[in-house]
Amino acid sequence: MYRYDEFDHAFVKGRVEQFRDQVERRLSGELAEDAFKPLRLMNGVYLQLHAYMLRVAIPYGTLNSKQMRMLAHIARKYDRGYGHFTTRQNIQYNWPRLADTPAILEELASVEMHALQTSGNCIRNVTADHFAGAAADEVADPRPYAEILRQWSSVHPEFSFLPRKFKIAVTGAERDRAAIQVHDIGLHLKKNDMGDIGFAVYVGGGQGRTPMIAKKIRDFLPEEDLLSYTTAIMRVYNLHGRRDNKYKARIKILVHETGAEELARQVEAEFVHLKNGELKLPDADIAAITTYFAPPQLKDRPESWESLARWKKADADFARWVDQNVQPHKHPDYGMVTISLKPIGGIPGDASDGQMDVVADIAAEYAFDEIRISHEQNIILPHVALADLEPVYRALQGAGLATANAGLITDIIACPGLDYCALANARSIPVSQEISRRFGSPERQAEIGELKIKISGCINACGHHHVGHIGLLGVEKKGAELYQITLGGSGDENSSIGEIIGRGFEPEKVTDAVETIVDTYLGLRLSKEETFLEAYRRVGPQPFKDALYPAAAEAA
Repeated sequence: MYRYDEFDHAFVKGRVEQFRDQVERRLSGELAEDAFKPLRLMNGVYLQLHAYMLRVAIPYGTLNSKQMRMLAHIARKYDRGYGHFTTRQNIQYNWPRLADTPAILEELASVEMHALQTSGNCIRNVTADHFAGAAADEVADPRPYAEILRQWSSVHPEFSFLPRKFKIAVTGAERDRAAIQVHDIGLHLKKNDMGDIGFAVYVGGGQGRTPMIAKKIRDFLPEEDLLSYTTAIMRVYNLHGRRDNKYKARIKILVHETGAEELARQVEAEFVHLKNGELKLPDADIAAITTYFAPPQLKDRPESWESLARWKKADADFARWVDQNVQPHKHPDYGMVTISLKPIGGIPGDASDGQMDVVADIAAEYAFDEIRISHEQNIILPHVALADLEPVYRALQGAGLATANAGLITDIIACPGLDYCALANARSIPVSQEISRRFGSPERQAEIGELKIKISGCINACGHHHVGHIGLLGVEKKGAELYQITLGGSGDENSSIGEIIGRGFEPEKVTDAVETIVDTYLGLRLSKEETFLEAYRRVGPQPFKDALYPAAAEAA
């Protein structure tokens, strides 16, 4: 993983001291909240419903055991003993004292972490495939390019005050695990017929109030033109993006109103002036960054297969966990382990300080000191020998981290909702907990198969409900919470925005509605191999509407 150089250390330290002075002036009353707000947001500090919240950057979701231990330490010393991992591969602390935030940032800097650009109208944390560098289907590791974009975009003077926040995602495999088509810019690494590395470029995706799937504006962009072309996109957006209405300020609105072809023409025209300039990436620079992400030296472990088969035969729970939470690695004797942060009835994405320490210990001993955070709010150990899965499982089991539900109905994405967020209209956490308990039986989850439920407490869609197979959006109606249901969304290489299925449901009825949807799917699927999304795309919304609203079906 990338290590700070001398400039990085000095830059982050300087920003910490600058913010310390700003906090002291705010606490003394010298600085009013209106003046302080943009300063704290530049450093990842939000004012939430009950307290301040600090969002810490985990660039492209990659960290090591030392950094994970620091996150645990901060949760223990400065918060209430836990952190919340987010859909942007970051971590949030919900209860820090404002007076403590400079000290937190100073401690983060000691392990090469920060909170810069986790808020504000700038380029946010660049996200990537959480299996990067390990996945068997990978064309190339996307993290070096995400790091290049991170270095280029950090406090970029031209792009620090954009019309609205800006999000970039990079994937390196045909299977899109980074949801690139619902980002402002999505980059899909690929090779051309000559074997050269480049990118398919997507622009104008996003969720929130106006969900849209991104448009492809370049089928193949050579890797050396990454920064030049990205700069061209940003300049077109910075010039023409709406600044008079924050609800129409994202680049997706510009793409929609201008048209993808015209926007592509403008980007190409700007690119002509940039492509052979100082932003062109030399091969040596790409190679230098890539060396930071060299995969660990994986030794052949032929004993893995016999040991794994023996352990699976002896322990059904272990076998279920392996089958569900361990994915194939590019080396056949290894696997990629998903540590579910979705215990049955638990709060999605939360991890205690003790659990973070356990993950750090496991990563250091069994996973070459590599940890990833997924945009699905789980933790990944990307390189684990099959022969080590049994002791890894036992350690996770002892920490309450061995739930075998990755990709299943209880692996729910949910934002903090009205329990924490000042923008929310409804709660997300209690709804996710009730659904999780209702479908918690391992046998029932196995019968249902792959099904992604995503819950947002407001239209800002931090829970990614638009791309959930089943999406739940909390809204407020006449002072009460109501949940709107969407079906058929997806954030993969075949991205789609879910369709609103009908009127909303009260909190006490929403879990029953989800069960009705699931039962309808089980009754109409052609085989157990047909997933919920496949079945929905085959039959459309009507069978589900008829089941959810029988009175309307009878009247029709």
